[in-house]
Amino acid sequence: MAHPNLNKKKILNDPIYGFITIPNEGIFDLIEHPYFQRLRRITQLGLTYLVYPGAYHTRFHHALGAMHLMQQAVIVLRSKGNEITEKEEDAVYKAILLHDIGHGPFSHALETCIVPGVSHENISLAFMNHLNEVFRGELTLAIEIFKNEYPKRFLHQLIASQLDMDRLDYLRRDSFYSGVSEGQVGTERLLKMLNVQNDELVLDAKAIYSVEKFLVARRLMYWQVYLHKTVLVAEYILVHILRRAKKLAQNGVSLFATGAFKVFLEQAITPQDFERDSELLDTFAQLDDIDIMASIKEWKSHSDPVLARLSSALIDRRLFAIELSNSPHPAAKLAHYEAEVVEKYGLNRNEADFMVYNDSIGNNAYTSEKDVIKLMYRDGTLKDIAEVSDHFNISTLTGEVKKHLLIYPKSCRPYPG
Repeated sequence: MAHPNLNKKKILNDPIYGFITIPNEGIFDLIEHPYFQRLRRITQLGLTYLVYPGAYHTRFHHALGAMHLMQQAVIVLRSKGNEITEKEEDAVYKAILLHDIGHGPFSHALETCIVPGVSHENISLAFMNHLNEVFRGELTLAIEIFKNEYPKRFLHQLIASQLDMDRLDYLRRDSFYSGVSEGQVGTERLLKMLNVQNDELVLDAKAIYSVEKFLVARRLMYWQVYLHKTVLVAEYILVHILRRAKKLAQNGVSLFATGAFKVFLEQAITPQDFERDSELLDTFAQLDDIDIMASIKEWKSHSDPVLARLSSALIDRRLFAIELSNSPHPAAKLAHYEAEVVEKYGLNRNEADFMVYNDSIGNNAYTSEKDVIKLMYRDGTLKDIAEVSDHFNISTLTGEVKKHLLIYPKSCRPYPG
């Protein structure tokens, strides 16, 4: 436990917002816990730094930034006559602080890869439940709000919706660290326009242009940063390195790995294992980017040619080629590159699957089916942003844009078709 005389009313200096204040001692103790400190070693944007060298910021940065925005949101909502008790205030701070605590190494890049079938939201909730025991029930209300089981629905929407504090921070933060100015969002104005109507989080109607800019920024950030084609190549290689390593380890092949990482490589862990084995969560909490990269560096010289080649490609940034298309790539094209890999590297067909990837990706900036962004007019009426936007045809942002990708080693001969 922290020393009782320690000053816990800390002020942190953030490059985006300036000074961030830790609101109370309970939250200070939560931030000090090893589970949360681990987020310092989890990059927010996975391998995006291979394209944007400044994008090395972490989940720790993001969680504190989202908490800061939540503090601003609470002030604004109270000033407009919306009741938020001190207990609810404390709970939403804790919930937003811990909303991403379950992310594994390299964030979304390895989601469900280290533990198949288990999302970071599932692990976040498991961490929160465990921390609630450690802190003797002080997170009970935060967990209720996080799970949307608390009567005041708008509190959950501040944490998880199409205009929550999570999105407001990550768009601005990712834009700042990547240097992609198209992602800059006017968070101050959006926060000032927040309101509550019928227990729903809404925005004053005059925020319409700020919302439009927010949605456009999100769409641009996805294609320019999150789904940048070179980032995709790197992350697909990373996923296939892990899949190959798991296959080898579970077949008894010796692999270098840290203790915690070895557990997840050698054992076929299921979602049910997390529920049955309380120690497994502590083992997962030992995993971060360092475990993965240290292992991949060693695997460059492994005797397995597939693992060694993939590891070298990632560590030395000798990435594969990628082709994006609006329609699926023909089967003959995929077969061509698989045959090329088999011939050039002396692999069999099963091994070629680790070198050639055929998949599809989607980008949906705004989903009008649920949790729509509603504007409130002076007479109290509410309208979906997609219905009233007159600045441009916002309906173009409500549909999913889907692209098909094909990734293969650059040494392959081009497809003749």
